[in-house]
Amino acid sequence: MAPVIYPYTNFTAVEQLCLERGEGIYVYDTDGNKYIEGMAGLWCTSLGYSNTEVVDAITEQLNTLPFTHTFGGKTHEPIKQLADKLRDMVPVEDAYFFFGNSGSDANDTHYKMLRYYFNAIGKPEKRKIITRERGYHGVTVAAGSLTSLPGNLAHFDAPVEALGVLRADAPHYFTGRQGNETEAQFVDRIINNLEEQIVAEDPDTIAAMIVEPITGASGVIVPPEGYYEKLQAVLRKHNILVWADEVITGFGRTGNDFGCTTMGIKPDLMSFAKQLSSAYFPISAAVIPGWMYEAMIEQTNQIGVFGQGYTYTGHPAACAAALKTLEIYERDNLFVHAANVGDYLQAQLREAFTDHPLVGEVRGKGLIAALELVSNKTTGASFDGGLAGATSQKFCQDNGLILRAVAGNALALCPPLIITRDEVDELMDKLKAAIDSAYAELNDKGLIAG
Repeated sequence: MAPVIYPYTNFTAVEQLCLERGEGIYVYDTDGNKYIEGMAGLWCTSLGYSNTEVVDAITEQLNTLPFTHTFGGKTHEPIKQLADKLRDMVPVEDAYFFFGNSGSDANDTHYKMLRYYFNAIGKPEKRKIITRERGYHGVTVAAGSLTSLPGNLAHFDAPVEALGVLRADAPHYFTGRQGNETEAQFVDRIINNLEEQIVAEDPDTIAAMIVEPITGASGVIVPPEGYYEKLQAVLRKHNILVWADEVITGFGRTGNDFGCTTMGIKPDLMSFAKQLSSAYFPISAAVIPGWMYEAMIEQTNQIGVFGQGYTYTGHPAACAAALKTLEIYERDNLFVHAANVGDYLQAQLREAFTDHPLVGEVRGKGLIAALELVSNKTTGASFDGGLAGATSQKFCQDNGLILRAVAGNALALCPPLIITRDEVDELMDKLKAAIDSAYAELNDKGLIAG
């Protein structure tokens, strides 16, 4: 075993799969086994593997200017071009971009910039952040405190109270409904809970609310109709900024440019990473509106510096990778492709699994989806310890399909945006066989109740 501390890994079960190469939507292990990469890595390799155009763009930049920092007034052409390109794309007014290396640091940067901004305008008390139960926003100290998944909080002693983090209801009707509540009633109840929480905390102390348009690691939760319309109305009423974490949903994943477009969100702030460069080079972006940037200028002048930045902020090779990736998205109409093939994938999933005895809910948009695995289809009861998720994930891998069990017993799908209908059919064949095998094993153990 190599002396590596592996992320998101049980330290008693490391190095179970060693991947060697990738091509298109497929990856190959060191034993020559071929897999559909049904999670696009970690929700990120939108262009699949071995895209020579992106590799060549990175290589050319490395051969020209392999590194320069952007501290103290220094810049370079790729970072300026990328910011200009993104400004034309995003639904944020007169947007400005702070570039980093991961979604986690993008959200940490936002946390710091919000405090910096409200200090600049004389409202230092406006610093609390609302997140949601089952939200995922990263693993650094601030971003990790905004994350609400048990595995990210247990044993780390996250300084949640010190950072002013508040938690609101998860917008998941399937697991959160009460009695015979309709979706509309569910939405009204949790929005009412949110407003009561805001009033109790004092809205003048709350800076922003962070939301994933559609969640990822918490199980691909797609909020019900009307949720975001009512959520934004409450936040605007109380002068709380809308912060969209688009680290997973950005750049075509939901069948539109951004998850905000799909879900009807008008954000004040946005966070990007992952598909910004198809994960070929680490890069992220924290996006703020021009009025927020303008308000911070004098404060930076008083101190002499904006004291935030990373060695690799705006790394020229990362910017080159992102520019080429965005060019390919536009040239090849990949967002439209993702919408069309995504509709096909969603239809196939619903046809195959809506009535399956192991599946309580099929959900998703575009090329992101999840199956909620249940022990009792009538009541929606789950399995202890994520057993069904782990079992299904193993059968998928044994059958040549890499998926990921998240939030216990949700089996997530997030294939590269380049996937074709024929490849969706191949994915579905493997997935159906795996779910059937998982059901048979769990049923044989007496764990299926209905």
